[in-house]
Amino acid sequence: MAEQTTKSALSAAELRPPVIEGFNPLSNTREETFKEKLTRKTKQNPFVPVGCLATVGALVYGLRSFQQGDTNKSQLFMRGRIAAQGFTVVALVVGVLATALTSKK
Repeated sequence: MAEQTTKSALSAAELRPPVIEGFNPLSNTREETFKEKLTRKTKQNPFVPVGCLATVGALVYGLRSFQQGDTNKSQLFMRGRIAAQGFTVVALVVGVLATALTSKK
């Protein structure tokens, strides 16, 4: 009797399907990877990554100018950073609105 229990436990473990990352057996599709999702979202709204890069660039150059003692240039880049952040927020809002309007149609 003990041998049958061990055999049934082993056969159940052996019959278990392999785990595949990103696969949901309850649906016919697989989940997107981070890279695939980033690429899709960038294609949908390319202005958001551009705004993020502009914000980071202005921040880095502004901090560098501040460290070197050039306060006028530092102020210029910090104001540019604020403008780039505003651009990014507007791009996000427009992208969300565009996605909401196209999904209703």
